[in-house]
Amino acid sequence: MRELNADIQRYIERGDGSSPAASSLNAEARAWLARVQGGTEASALGEEGELSATQRSFVDSIAPLARDAAQRLGVAPEIVVAQAALETGWGTRPIRRADGSDSNNLFSIKAGSSWRGDSTEIMTTEFDGTGMVSQRDSFRAYTDPAAAFEDFTRLISSSPRYREALNAGGDVRAYAQALQRGGYATDPDYVGKLARITAQIQGD
Repeated sequence: MRELNADIQRYIERGDGSSPAASSLNAEARAWLARVQGGTEASALGEEGELSATQRSFVDSIAPLARDAAQRLGVAPEIVVAQAALETGWGTRPIRRADGSDSNNLFSIKAGSSWRGDSTEIMTTEFDGTGMVSQRDSFRAYTDPAAAFEDFTRLISSSPRYREALNAGGDVRAYAQALQRGGYATDPDYVGKLARITAQIQGD
C-alpha cells in the first residue's frame, strides 16, 4: 500500500510524464486517483462518453500518421490512435526528457540495449504478476511524432513477438491480446482499456 500511495502521489504532484500515467495504474490505484481528483474512474482515464475538446484535438493531430501506420499493420486506424491515447493520457501526460521537453514517444517504447537513438529515463509502473511495481526505466526519444510512428510501426511489423497482432483488422481485442502475449504491455487490463478507448473514438 505504501508503494501504491507513493506512486500515485508522484503522479499527482508532478503530472509531467516523469511519473506513471493514470492509464498504467491498476483498478485500485485508478479508483483512488479518481476519488482524489474529484471525478470518476472513467473520467480520469477518458475511457467513456463523447470525446472532450482536448481528446478530439489529440485524435485530429495524429490521425494522418495513425492511418498510415494502421495500413502497414493491417489494423483499423482507431486502434492505433487509441493506443497512443492510452499511453499518453490523450497527449496530456507525455514522456518527457530531462530538460522537460516532449520525447514524442507516443507508444511508451523502452530503449533497450539495441537502441541507438536518443532516450530519457522516467519513473514508470510495471505489473510483475503480483501487483504494481515502480521502477526507473529508459524510454526512446524522437525528434517528432512522425518518427515515433515510424519506429512503432517498424517494431510491431518486424518483431516475431508481435506477428499475431498484424492484420487484426478491426478486432481490437485480438490485436491487444497479441501485443500483450508478446510482452508489449504488463498491465492485466491492457486489452480492456484499449478496447474501451477504441470504442470511444469510433463512437464519436
